[in-house]
Amino acid sequence: MNKLLKYFCLALTVTGLNNYDALAQADNLRSNFNRSVMPGVNLRAKRNPKLYAARNKFLSQQLSLSEAESRKFWPIYNQYQEDLTAVLILKRMNNQNPQVSGTEQIDKDISFDTQILAIKKRYRDEFLKVLPVEKVNMLYKSEREFNDEVKRQLNERSIRAGN
Repeated sequence: MNKLLKYFCLALTVTGLNNYDALAQADNLRSNFNRSVMPGVNLRAKRNPKLYAARNKFLSQQLSLSEAESRKFWPIYNQYQEDLTAVLILKRMNNQNPQVSGTEQIDKDISFDTQILAIKKRYRDEFLKVLPVEKVNMLYKSEREFNDEVKRQLNERSIRAGN
């Protein structure tokens, strides 16, 4: 019985260290995310440059940005996308790795949702510094429209492919 207890404690220690290592890697990813190899270029843009370019073109058309607005807006928007992407990656990592406690995983998921909301609020204020309220409102509506259209097209392709 004593040996079994030792093995159990060892297994708990190893599991705890693995979870600590995963959390440290996640924090490191988030803190170093903005200092990527290609600063100013969104991670999503690296993964799918055509989609990124299409979204930027769509947003530009919808917002009708002046040249001055455009110069101020795009760096802020790109940083906004990087910050959102970093948290979304962490959220996906959390959901892919089953936790010892389901409650812990749910709490982390809620924490990531809270971080996403905080990012959106912070950047809303940043957008309002360079764009009128109507264009900021249009930005969020246009993002939703674009995302909905992409999902619709992916769904249609999936149906045509027989999946």
